Amino acid sequence: MSRKLAILGGRSPHQQIDAATILNALTAAVLVLNDEGLIQQVNAAAEQLFESSASHLCGLSLSEFLPPDCPLFTLIEQARADATNVSEYGMMLDGPRTGTRTMNIQISPLVEMNRWVVVSMHEQSIALKIGHQLSHRNSARSVTAMAAILAHEVKNPLSGIRGAAQLLEQSCPAEDRTLTRLICDEADRIVALVNRMEVFSDKRPIERGAVNIHRVLEHVRRIAQAGFGRHIRFIENYDPSLPAVLGNRDQLIQVFLNLVKNAAEATPEEGGEIVLTTSFQHGVRLAVPGSESRMHLPLVVSVQDSGDGIPDDLRPHLFDPFVTTKANGTGLGLALVAKIIGDHGGLIEVDSQPRRTVFRVMLPMVQNGEDV
Repeated sequence: MSRKLAILGGRSPHQQIDAATILNALTAAVLVLNDEGLIQQVNAAAEQLFESSASHLCGLSLSEFLPPDCPLFTLIEQARADATNVSEYGMMLDGPRTGTRTMNIQISPLVEMNRWVVVSMHEQSIALKIGHQLSHRNSARSVTAMAAILAHEVKNPLSGIRGAAQLLEQSCPAEDRTLTRLICDEADRIVALVNRMEVFSDKRPIERGAVNIHRVLEHVRRIAQAGFGRHIRFIENYDPSLPAVLGNRDQLIQVFLNLVKNAAEATPEEGGEIVLTTSFQHGVRLAVPGSESRMHLPLVVSVQDSGDGIPDDLRPHLFDPFVTTKANGTGLGLALVAKIIGDHGGLIEVDSQPRRTVFRVMLPMVQNGEDV
């Protein structure tokens, strides 16, 4: 299927462009299936959706990548039986490679090939990601306002309370000093919490430059394996051809260290696994309401763990402050991650199911000639 298309215009009136080049430029995942349901051809977006290369996908059945009860198979059979185009909006795909995604599906039969079909799948959730990211930023703004209030209205009285407790400790009987020590310890604990929240009130623009994201991830992995992640097997699936990220190295280390630490805490003590992946995502250029600029976010970094997954009731509020499943957690870690990614002009999303939770961070790259 190496057809050429003649394009009029430009300096060459009959410039030849390979059809595969055009297919790879599409943001929709396109697959060609034969009469037995075997994949014959895919574009770059389909490779990304199924996290496999074209050489691996072609020749395999689509049923190897999606569960047998997936409604997509019913739609394919309908297109074959009626020999006409069929489509469905908002179909849920939930496979081990795709994760849970909401897709718009269009299936077209190939007239010259009996029972062959072309399946086009376009993810609906890009707009949802923007909406969720704006919600995350609103949550961060709420924490920012709260941090500013707490810094002035809480830390000063706590300092007075702690000082008074220390004075009482000097004159009270020994059996009562446990109580004065408790007052001091609790005051210190609240001040430490407020100090962590003050990070949200830092409104200075971040200093950004060209950052090698693989060096950032390698640094995070070494820290993890030297401490909290020593019992975990790390798998690195990196695309070495990726350009540099336009970002702040220290803040990106903080983001991925937080995500990896959460992943490590979610994985089982035995057989735990964390997969770090980098990839290039074509065609993600998004205009955000209230902003004159358009976000071009082609660089994707994924942190995947083999834990039990995130509870359904917690997932919509995962990046809100003070939301946590940890017994001793403050619920500020992911809220801070969302703020830093937002400051970079990026997006973060999560797909979760048992044994496979994936956090995906989309970041801008350094443009040619950009002053950084």
